[in-house]
Amino acid sequence: MDDGLKEKSRPRMRNRFVLIGDLLVIIISVMGSFALRLDVGELPFYFPAILIMIAVALVIKVPIYYFFGLYRQMWIYASINELKLIATAVTTASVATTGVMLLLLGTELVRPGMPRSALGIDWLLSLVLIGGSRFVLRILAEQSSTRNGKSHKTLIIGAGDAGALVVREMQRTTKIDFTPVGFLDDDPAKQRQEIYGIPVIGTIAELPKVLENQQFDEVIIAIPSAPGKLVRQVAEICRRADIPFRTMPGIYELLGGKINVSRLRNVDITDLLRRQPARTNEALLGASLKGKSVLVTGAGGSIGSELCRQISRWEPSELILLGHGENSIFEALLELQEDYPALKFTPIIADIRHAERLARMFGEYRPEVIFHTAAHKHVPLMEANANIEEAITNNVLGTQRLVEAAINANVKRLVMISTDKAVNPSNVYGATKRLAEMIVLDAARQKSRAFTVVRFGNVLGSRGSIIPLFKRQIAIGGPVTVTHPDMERFFMTIPEAVHLVLQASAMGQGGETFVLNMGEPVRILDLVEDLIRLSGLEPEEDIEIIFTGIRPGEKMSEILWEADTSYDQTEHPDIFRLDGDEELGNDRLLELVRRLESLSQVGDASAIVSTLDESVPGAEIHSTPPPEMTTLI
Repeated sequence: MDDGLKEKSRPRMRNRFVLIGDLLVIIISVMGSFALRLDVGELPFYFPAILIMIAVALVIKVPIYYFFGLYRQMWIYASINELKLIATAVTTASVATTGVMLLLLGTELVRPGMPRSALGIDWLLSLVLIGGSRFVLRILAEQSSTRNGKSHKTLIIGAGDAGALVVREMQRTTKIDFTPVGFLDDDPAKQRQEIYGIPVIGTIAELPKVLENQQFDEVIIAIPSAPGKLVRQVAEICRRADIPFRTMPGIYELLGGKINVSRLRNVDITDLLRRQPARTNEALLGASLKGKSVLVTGAGGSIGSELCRQISRWEPSELILLGHGENSIFEALLELQEDYPALKFTPIIADIRHAERLARMFGEYRPEVIFHTAAHKHVPLMEANANIEEAITNNVLGTQRLVEAAINANVKRLVMISTDKAVNPSNVYGATKRLAEMIVLDAARQKSRAFTVVRFGNVLGSRGSIIPLFKRQIAIGGPVTVTHPDMERFFMTIPEAVHLVLQASAMGQGGETFVLNMGEPVRILDLVEDLIRLSGLEPEEDIEIIFTGIRPGEKMSEILWEADTSYDQTEHPDIFRLDGDEELGNDRLLELVRRLESLSQVGDASAIVSTLDESVPGAEIHSTPPPEMTTLI
């Protein structure tokens, strides 16, 4: 017999023994009810009634227990819900047995009668014995999972729901070599209390003293909503004490997933940048996505694939994954089909610059909501003269053709993902994204459609971003290259950015530019130093940091809107709506796009840059020298 067949047979074998045990319990319960009610000398006199009640109980109780699923449960995982099920099943079976026995009283079968109180005693004994036998199975299972070699004494930071879940998983799984020893939590009501037998031994502020006075092999931060400041403090204390530490995933990483100890991971730079979870208007999101046909362009990219993951939670009627790279679309599709097998996914390999292809695709699949993320985004690469025309055709013309196809197909809602580099752009990428914004917003005004723009800064961990590059440089022993010690950027994790994009999209009525609250800008140098320390090394001592100079097209810092642009707070605290963002008129915009298309066809990079400088608000691209290939990283 192979392993799969063995695994399937085990629950049946266990429940078979449970059934045999229940037969014995029923007999014992009936006999016990009479024994508790009567004197020993009276038992022989009522022996016929005892036999009749045993027969009735066996005939009635076992089928009722089966009906309530008592032989389909994995009792090694029994909990309060299973206890409620047992109580309901036993009570129902006892009521049915009592009813039959009351009907038989006074008949030839049950003479000279029986004490009626024995029926109530039988119910109590059955409840205790049936319930007790199930929970004995769980106790035995947990004892059998105890390991002699369990060596990692673990301190849990946070005695809330997440901390309790971590301890429970550690106690009952054989696959994780952790032994929970204590909690630290700042809640005064939890001090000197125990959770699953593990004491709360102090506050988080006492962590240095606790690590000094007691021996721990690991620290786990079990506060998914912990602010970055707290995680940074714990990380630094553990680093000084030379004790490994891990963290529970943040709230956005848990969306649609399962929480268990196997999801614990080593602390990463994203943990130190994590902010308080943003609130979600569930009803608004559900109304805008549930049951709709949704199209995501650039679905194989970092933002696009995360959009697909989070959109899938809202059960669209169909999710269309459009992308130019077949491998990334294939990988995204495999993950989605595994996580959401009941949803309909349609992968489409296409280029948004091909108007005829888009028109045929829109005509066949009729998307109702579009999230437009497809773009060439690598700043230095798009600055190179050889690639400027590609940035124009993909980012500008591609967006225009997508918008035209959406209008012709009567698409009601379109959301374009933009960037802080579109504000006073100093590079070709930023200028093309600003033009793409204008195209979307102009279409919203001209056609009265719910087409909107969502603008935000850098996201951590995306393909081509700085964090993976820094990790690779640290892994090979350095040096780590930083352009300038004072350069700073806005940062947000990919899941949180997408979460807020979805929220903003549901609020859009048409023609709005939404900006996400990115918090305070962060120095790139600080990120590098934190990442080096989290790798168990020291900046400059173990890993050298080299400053290479600002790359062409880069700014020392970014802004999310121009200084003279006002903004309004929306109903969501982390989303702002810009008021009167400077735009071109419809005729001027169309003429500008036609001119850029003509220049890109002949490959006149210099003329393209001059046109962008003249036409895009705040653009200063010509003052930036073209990059050398050695400056791209």
